[in-house]
Amino acid sequence: MRPVREGPVPVILLTGFLGAGKTTVLNHLLRESRGTRIGVVVNDFGAIEIDAMTVAGQVGSSLVSLGNGCLCCAVDASELDAYLERLTDPALGIDVVVIEASGLAEPRELVRMLLASDNPRVRYGGLVEVVDAAEFEAVRERHPGLGGQLAVADLVVLNKADLAGEEGLAAVHAAVAEAAPGVPAVAVTHGRLAPDLLLDRQPRGETFGQLSFEDLLAPEDHGAHLHAAYDSAEFTARRPMDPRGLMAFLDDRPEGLYRIKGYVDFGAADPGNRYGVHAVGRFLRFTPEPWPPGAERLTQLVLIGMGIDKDALTSALTACETRDGAPAPTESASGAIAPDAEPAMWGVLRYVATPEA
Repeated sequence: MRPVREGPVPVILLTGFLGAGKTTVLNHLLRESRGTRIGVVVNDFGAIEIDAMTVAGQVGSSLVSLGNGCLCCAVDASELDAYLERLTDPALGIDVVVIEASGLAEPRELVRMLLASDNPRVRYGGLVEVVDAAEFEAVRERHPGLGGQLAVADLVVLNKADLAGEEGLAAVHAAVAEAAPGVPAVAVTHGRLAPDLLLDRQPRGETFGQLSFEDLLAPEDHGAHLHAAYDSAEFTARRPMDPRGLMAFLDDRPEGLYRIKGYVDFGAADPGNRYGVHAVGRFLRFTPEPWPPGAERLTQLVLIGMGIDKDALTSALTACETRDGAPAPTESASGAIAPDAEPAMWGVLRYVATPEA
């Protein structure tokens, strides 16, 4: 039996105007998900073709269970909270939810709904805007709001890159960079977006990993993908991280860096907890949790993006480590954040969700 899901479930918004290739991207993610269970919310009524799965029912206006345990439903945006409540039930073991939004949906509103959700099992996983690279100018003329959608995105997918041509694709890259400065943009063909940009793919065998280093960095078992135009780097530190230094790094993330995940050791600043970190696009969240008994106190991070300089990232993070001989805050008797450590931790604590009373 699959273990009960622990922790919040990331919810990814997949947006883009009609014909951009959202469903093609989604189908590719589902086919390449390995052992990851994906819940899908479709904001358009109609059927969704999932080639790699056995469909147990036709997608309609109600929840439908698929043969592999994934779920798919067709809903209005006003029903989103109710469906997410069902999809994130820990007993279902769903690892990630993808919402394929209608081409007429307002991305800002969907992001607002997710961030405003009081469901502790829901975690914002980023907004992915799919663009038809071959018809970019024509789409922009028909939909002047395209620029606004790009500006909200955490990742832009330039689909149909093969049809745009080299010069056309370069022009689209420039237009996206102007509309959404600093937002990573990746060109793909036939919707073949590398799943590791979005998903923490669970290995086969129904086991859960904390960071899934092996699954994240393992080569594909069906050959290299030319479309996997992303880079990933991992960082491990045995010395605690300086809270102010790390926040300075996170506040000024390098262009193209899309995701950061892992655990941070702040040492004497909070000796009782390690801090889970989840960053996607401009979104950042820290989650403190007690150190597991016997766990080695390390900072372990995975960084994912396009065109990132791995050596520069490693150097920048190494510079955030506390140095031997540096004055350390006094540990409180309870193991909590010591009073003289609180100012250093303020920047971190701003991104810790406040529990509902």
